[in-house]
Amino acid sequence: MKLEELHTLDDLSLVQQYKLTGDNNCVGILYKRYTHLIFGVCMKYLKNEDDSQDASIQIFEKLLLDLKRHEIQQFKAWLHMVCKNFCLMKLRSDSSKLKNHLEFQKDSEVIMESSYELHLTIENNSKETQLTFMEECIEHLNKEQRICVELFYLQEKSYQQVADETNFSMNNVKSFIQNGKRNLKNCIEAKSSSK
Repeated sequence: MKLEELHTLDDLSLVQQYKLTGDNNCVGILYKRYTHLIFGVCMKYLKNEDDSQDASIQIFEKLLLDLKRHEIQQFKAWLHMVCKNFCLMKLRSDSSKLKNHLEFQKDSEVIMESSYELHLTIENNSKETQLTFMEECIEHLNKEQRICVELFYLQEKSYQQVADETNFSMNNVKSFIQNGKRNLKNCIEAKSSSK
């Protein structure tokens, strides 16, 4: 079907045409028709213009897959729900990343200043030395602990994402991270006191 003819189709006909032919122009036309709606919903939830523009593009990419998988009765209402759910998932993910980042900062402080002597030792060292100790000590962790600690803290992945990526059980992931933190703390203390 020619592009001019596609423009004359209603929303559901475009969806059907896309399902039949896989022609991305169908989704492109729908996207142009509803860009304002998609962006508006994103702004309502994300409250940031740049984030909303990024989310709008990601939603468009998501539509290329979702339109093939779902039976849609009312396109506009369905699209609104897709946008809303996407934004809520993004907010949840961002919140989880922030929580992990804050936990890492807190844990780093605990690791770096876990005892009075360590605090006194590290006070005399520069931040660079502290980071060097941290990097060296991460290398001394066993493979499972190192992988889990790096994914969780440095790449800010959730416990579930670490479990999915490593094929470790959730309990193992939590255990590797907990033991890894303890081993890091002991290693950094040892390096600091021997300096």
